[in-house]
Amino acid sequence: MLALVLGIATVVLVVLATRLDAFVGLLLAALVTGFVAGSPALDTITSMTEGFGATLSSIGIVIGLGVGIGKILEVSGAADALARTFVRLLGRGREHWAMAGTGAMVSIPVFCDSGFVIMNPLARSIARRIRGRYVTLALALGCGMTLTHHLVPPTPGPLGVAGILGADIGALVLAGLVFALLLLPVVVTYAAWMGPKLESEVVEDVREAVYAGATVGAGSSGGGTVTDVADDDRSEAPSHQLGETPEGEKPHRVGFLLASLPLVVPLALIVLNTVAVAIDRSAQGVLDPEAEYTPQGFAKIMSFLGHPVVALTIGIVLAVYTLLPRWTPRKQVHSWLAQAAASAGLIILITAAGGALGQVLRDSGVGDALAEAISSMSLPGVLVPFLVATLVRLAQGSGTVAMITAASVTAPLVAGMGLSPLLAALACCAGSMVFSYFNDSYFWVVTRFTGLEGVAAIRGWSGITTAVWAASLPLLLLASLVI
Repeated sequence: MLALVLGIATVVLVVLATRLDAFVGLLLAALVTGFVAGSPALDTITSMTEGFGATLSSIGIVIGLGVGIGKILEVSGAADALARTFVRLLGRGREHWAMAGTGAMVSIPVFCDSGFVIMNPLARSIARRIRGRYVTLALALGCGMTLTHHLVPPTPGPLGVAGILGADIGALVLAGLVFALLLLPVVVTYAAWMGPKLESEVVEDVREAVYAGATVGAGSSGGGTVTDVADDDRSEAPSHQLGETPEGEKPHRVGFLLASLPLVVPLALIVLNTVAVAIDRSAQGVLDPEAEYTPQGFAKIMSFLGHPVVALTIGIVLAVYTLLPRWTPRKQVHSWLAQAAASAGLIILITAAGGALGQVLRDSGVGDALAEAISSMSLPGVLVPFLVATLVRLAQGSGTVAMITAASVTAPLVAGMGLSPLLAALACCAGSMVFSYFNDSYFWVVTRFTGLEGVAAIRGWSGITTAVWAASLPLLLLASLVI
């Protein structure tokens, strides 16, 4: 138990108090855990490399492809097209629902930080036209992104958790989407309640940039319609880095259907794979997930097409050839994909390092000791990964590191506590959403763009993230009855 405590403390201490990052912190934590637990030094190194390699082989390619799709959505204007369509469909007075829904969809492949920067100009445009409610729109947009960023693969964090715990990715997509849909009303309700209270707290330069001299407070009753926002005011759209349209070519615009293809097709293939295999297993009478099983017929086809690597490869091909104009230079596309790969690199390393820590916990016997301790308590098993993720998130700020650390700690305990890998994965992901504040980079992105400082920032952004974290707990307890 001391080995486990010191291992987690090492991650937190390294991230908070040194110049090193979470990747090195997780590796040091694995070494500390193995040493304190009494494992031979070379055995600890072997466990680390085996755990690192196994995790990397399961999610490394998928994370790289997912980030590549997100980059193409960003530069092509597809993310902006999705947002404008949601606003137009939902209608006047429901703009905060549109922002939350858009954020949730865009953040599946796009990192929260860049996704919020891409979508924020549209939130400002809507606020200017309805002459108010910018804070409400910004909070709904930002926390809508938080939901799927934390709960739905192919976002890197949930992918890493699935790889470490051995959870089925398709099942996690379905369960994560259900959780996100059920939590979306919490996001909208909190934003609608707290936003008006904080509107007067927006700093002056942001207020001036958003409203540009308009009279604030008229709500959605004045200053144009939602259709106006969706159809014109193109100057408010973010720069998509496509450059000037060559002479003789039509201006590049992406419609909703094309914009959604690189997202919907891979997710649909992954989910179809999960469903087809489950039906085929039942038909063959192979209900034990550990039993040997060979897919037949349609399930065999979907096992290939619905494998995350194949599905996301299809997604990135669709993104490049349907979202980018034909006159985009090949070198420019390669440059964008290289930028995406660079941004994915650290996430991949952190996730694999979490796998290394988990393997050390297994091989050193720390996991067995923790399982015995937990089994002697009346604490529901699902709360263990949830609380570990919560504490690590509060301590060091990164949701990805929190859920991966929780998965690493939980992996050796899943069987002993009677938890399914899927339920444990959901608990890790949900627990990592708690109280985003000063040690979280996304906190600064949202609050700076929204113009909230000090207590107002805590009430707005830290409050809304804590609300969805708290609301996820009863959902987890209900899920534990059926998963």
